[in-house]
Amino acid sequence: MIPEGERANMDSIEKAAWALRNADAILIGAGAGMGVDSGLPDFRGKEGFWRAYPAIAKLGKSFAEMANPEWFRTDPRLAWAFYGHRLNIYRRTSPHAGFAQLLKLGAGKPHGYFVYTSNVDGHFQRADFALDRVFECHGSIHHFQCAIPCGNQIWDATDESVSVDETAFRADDPLPKCRACGGLARPNILMFGDGQWNINRAQSQQVYFGRWLTALTTARARLVVVELGAGTAVPSVRHASEEMIDRLGAKLIRINPREPEVPPGQIGIAQGAAETIDRICRALAEIAD
Repeated sequence: MIPEGERANMDSIEKAAWALRNADAILIGAGAGMGVDSGLPDFRGKEGFWRAYPAIAKLGKSFAEMANPEWFRTDPRLAWAFYGHRLNIYRRTSPHAGFAQLLKLGAGKPHGYFVYTSNVDGHFQRADFALDRVFECHGSIHHFQCAIPCGNQIWDATDESVSVDETAFRADDPLPKCRACGGLARPNILMFGDGQWNINRAQSQQVYFGRWLTALTTARARLVVVELGAGTAVPSVRHASEEMIDRLGAKLIRINPREPEVPPGQIGIAQGAAETIDRICRALAEIAD
């Protein structure tokens, strides 16, 4: 006998497959749960964060308390231990198969796809999504800026490296330097209580996103939003997804094992991202046959 929850997921997956089959365009909304299936740490709650960072557990600091630009002023080696460790993890972790499956789905639509993500890991670019089709609303750890900041310069951090003493949880010297003034650099990421974030790169991405949405409106395109692993704790992606329902009459497919609730008439699937993408793609193949 199929459990009731699984039966509901099966029905929702079939509905999602039909919605995607008939879509003219796909908006992919991605939160932290998308990266968890690639093996990235789950920072959900203090316990999840502390499991990933035992050294920070000893300090009793939450993710919100650590993800604060003030550390770059008061304790830069701790700040760069936190962000340098994350940078190194994101660099050595590969995007899961669901990224490629979503790219294939989106690229096959008349009006293509766009990605709206709060993730800073750069995995959509790693998975070959077009650079002008990704809006990283909280920035990217793969780009640096001045910590002061001294100006508007943002640079690609491909050639930058951060060595971290895992036991002491301190970044080793030399710490990343601003390419303009020589002072301390920081990731080009929107942090909590952040008045120093350089928004120029994100704003440029947002311009492309706005043009895409305008083109969809003009063409009266049928938009489907596939939202993956976006929670309510930092609801940037969820808000953007639901805005599309009112703005463009979009159909929302929300994939979230813990918080799958959706507005009336939309599709919620209580499952992880990678598994659900694969199940939807298999359902699409069956429809095509």
